[in-house]
Amino acid sequence: MTKAPARARPKIFPPPEFPPRKLPMFARMPPAVFAVALGILGLSLALKRALAEAQLPQGLADLAMGLAVGLWLFCAVAYGIKIARRPVVVMEELRVLPGRAGLAAATVGALAVAAVLGFFLPGVARVVLTIGLVLQTVLAVLMIRALMTAPAEGRVVTPVWHLSFVGFIVGALAAVPLGWVTLASVILWATIPVAVGIWAISLWQLVQRIPPAPLRPLLAIHLAPASLFASVAGLLGMTVLAQGMLVLACAITLALLVTGRWITQGGFTPLWGAFTFPLAAFASALLINGWGVAGVLVTVFALGGVPVIAWRVLKMWPAGTLATKTNAATA
Repeated sequence: MTKAPARARPKIFPPPEFPPRKLPMFARMPPAVFAVALGILGLSLALKRALAEAQLPQGLADLAMGLAVGLWLFCAVAYGIKIARRPVVVMEELRVLPGRAGLAAATVGALAVAAVLGFFLPGVARVVLTIGLVLQTVLAVLMIRALMTAPAEGRVVTPVWHLSFVGFIVGALAAVPLGWVTLASVILWATIPVAVGIWAISLWQLVQRIPPAPLRPLLAIHLAPASLFASVAGLLGMTVLAQGMLVLACAITLALLVTGRWITQGGFTPLWGAFTFPLAAFASALLINGWGVAGVLVTVFALGGVPVIAWRVLKMWPAGTLATKTNAATA
């Protein structure tokens, strides 16, 4: 009589451990959102000037300015919570290129907020401008420290350096309407040599080697300093300098347009946020310096592109995709 085969015992798996701990709110807030927040702030400033040029009601621009300031404030509070939880995340963010770009856009954004508030609350704008310049200085020092301790490949000059070391010029844009003309002049003449150095080194690097496709959108940042120099010089009455910088901005814009397919070859990434603020700054520069029709047309073009890019980047934030793609630090 054959013995019945023993029935295999069912495998008993241990009960699952506690579910993975959820990160605290804003613990991995990606600083990359500040790039598009800065772009929206710049767009609202350009829209304000474009509507004035077209002699149209300012209500839409005022609404856009309110929304732009609200977006930047929300991002600032979120990142402030992250820093309060673990302050060292700032240095960790500065180790990677998207983090550097995002934090630089954050402090430049504070200066852009001051420029927006200058239309409505000059007293508050002066306070915000002062705080923004302090934050920009602190970030520049931290950036230098991060570069000194980085490996050789991490010390390469990139367009992001404009945001970190030339971004003070946005403070000059805010300072002129507030009556701080001397401050604006000092910032203008102090930042021009820095920008020229970055342009020269970047051009030499571009001739030496082709940047990888995912990083090419950052080349658009080169447009911002020329546009801002033209705007500040125009507000200060330095006509020759303003027109010269505006011609340079037009040349950079033309180069970006001609190479647009090559620059965007890598497809959409969060680094496309680099397109937003330079385009808006170029529109404002045209309007400030009397190129009204061109300025209005560029503003209309920006209205069609900047919000789309901003939305595509911002919607990655709640799902955590943006933090992953930009290597955001965790608090």
